[in-house]
Parts: sequence; C-alpha cells; structure tokens
Amino acid sequence: MSAGTSEREGSAAPATPASTYAPGAGRSGKRFRSTTTAYGFLTPNLVLLGLFLFLPLGWAFLISFQESSGFGASGWVGLDNYRRLITDPTFWQSTADTGVFTLITVPLSLALGLGLAVLMNSVLPGRRLFRTLIYLPMVISGVATALIGVLLFDEATGIINKLLGAGGADTVPGQSNGTAAFASIILVTLWIRVGFNMVIYLAGLQGISPELYEAARLEGANSWQQFRHITVPLVGPSTFFLLIMDVIYSFQVFDTIFVMTGGGPGRSTSVLVTYAYENGFVTRDQSYAAAIGIVIFLLTLIFTAVQWYGNRSRDTAG
Repeated sequence: MSAGTSEREGSAAPATPASTYAPGAGRSGKRFRSTTTAYGFLTPNLVLLGLFLFLPLGWAFLISFQESSGFGASGWVGLDNYRRLITDPTFWQSTADTGVFTLITVPLSLALGLGLAVLMNSVLPGRRLFRTLIYLPMVISGVATALIGVLLFDEATGIINKLLGAGGADTVPGQSNGTAAFASIILVTLWIRVGFNMVIYLAGLQGISPELYEAARLEGANSWQQFRHITVPLVGPSTFFLLIMDVIYSFQVFDTIFVMTGGGPGRSTSVLVTYAYENGFVTRDQSYAAAIGIVIFLLTLIFTAVQWYGNRSRDTAG
C-alpha cells in the first residue's frame, strides 16, 4: 500500500521543467509596457514638434538656398544668400543691436529676478500679491504688454512724458531718438522677463535648507556673505537654465520692438528678427529672410551648446 501511495504522489506532483520558468520574463514585460506607455505620452508632443518646429525649420533651410518671394521658388542659388549676408551692413548693424540688447537685458533680468526672489522668499507682508503683480506680464500677450509700453513711453501721448511735462522737466524723445527708444525697449523687456526669472529663482531658493543659513550666522557671516557664498552658488542650476532661456528670448525678441518702435527711428532698434521680418513680409525676399533665420538659429544653438558643455565640465570637475 505504501508503494502504491508513493506512486500516486509521484504522479500527482510531476517536476516542473527548468525551461518553463524565466526570471527575466516579468521584468521584460514591465519594461515593454513602460516603454510603450512612455512613447504613448511622447508621440503627440513629437508630432506637434515635427509639424510646427522641425518641418518649418527644414523648409526654411531649404528656401535659404533658393530665390523665393513666397509664391514659389524661382531657382537654386546655393550660398548666394549667405554671401549676401556677409556684405550687408544692415545685417551687421542688426546683429550688433541684438548683441547689445542681449548683453544688457540678460544680466539685468537675472540680477533683478534673483533679488526679487530673495525678497519674496523672506517674511514680507502681502508677498503673494507682489508675486502675482510681478509675474503678471508673463501671462499677458507680448503685444498687449508692448502696447502698455507705448502707453508709458510714447513721445507725444505717453504717461511718462505727460508727467515730466507737468513737472516742468524735459520730455523723453522715445520715438525720435535712437538711444531713448532703445532704452524704453530694454525697460519693457525687463518688466516682462523679471517675473519669470523670479519664479524660477524662488523655486531654487525654497530648496535650500535653512540650516545652512543658521550655521553661517553662527559662524558670524553677515547677510551679504550668506547671499554670496550660499545663495548664489546653490541657485546655480536655476541661473544656468535662465541664462539659456533669456539669451534665446533676446535673440528672438520681436513683438515688443515691432509694436513700440517698428525698428526705428532709422534702424536704431532693428534686431535680427525684425530685419528678417522686413525682408520676408515687406520686401518679399523670403529666401534672404530664411537665411537670416537660419543664422539666428545657429547662433542660439552654438551659445546653448557652449553653455551646456561648460556647465557639464564644471559639474564633472566639481
């Protein structure tokens, strides 16, 4: 009987072949599902980027090697449009104005954004209201913000000139003087950009442990030393991000200048994008405008790549 029982038990529980159990099968399935889900979320964004970014960029690159007025290309001209850029004094003037605009607005917007973020991160009565007011220009369209700039700085009807005139002071020639016009654009641009910079810096500040400042105070560090040796280094990633974003914005600025000055007086406020617009939609030389656009793209790409490489090198060395 024991022998029969042993036989039945043996037949009821056959040994499982080793080949039917694969420890990695579950992980592979999860990895496949995760990859499929990720591509499911990415696909709509990739389609939109392809339609509205990569396709127009490729088309502009193609047009820049042709002669086109916007109603069909009339022939392949190769590098003629790019050779024309080299000998075009207006292009170089617009490039210089773009560089000056960038060199002034980017450091100022970063410094003001960080200063306001430090202020808003402290115990300040009504700071939520102030944060909203400072950030407000970012949620208004660029044209509407530029129209507010016109309302303030217009030479004939602007609020600032009316106040100066009422006080007996000299008015500001915001449309007839190139320096004054350029300064008004810079001020409006700072008003637009500072709110965004403040929010990014504020997020970085809230990630810094208060214990670091407490330890610095115990060591005798004053407010400036705490700001210089703790705040500034620890918001470095935020500064790196904002530097790239602000430079790209400065190279692509258009609506503020177009609404406030139209590139004038003369060409004193003409930048690369306004010059590209003039060629593409006023004189209808769209192939030349496309070449200017490709130059703007390459300049921003080179700057971003240099900054990215420099930041990675510092991180590796650290």
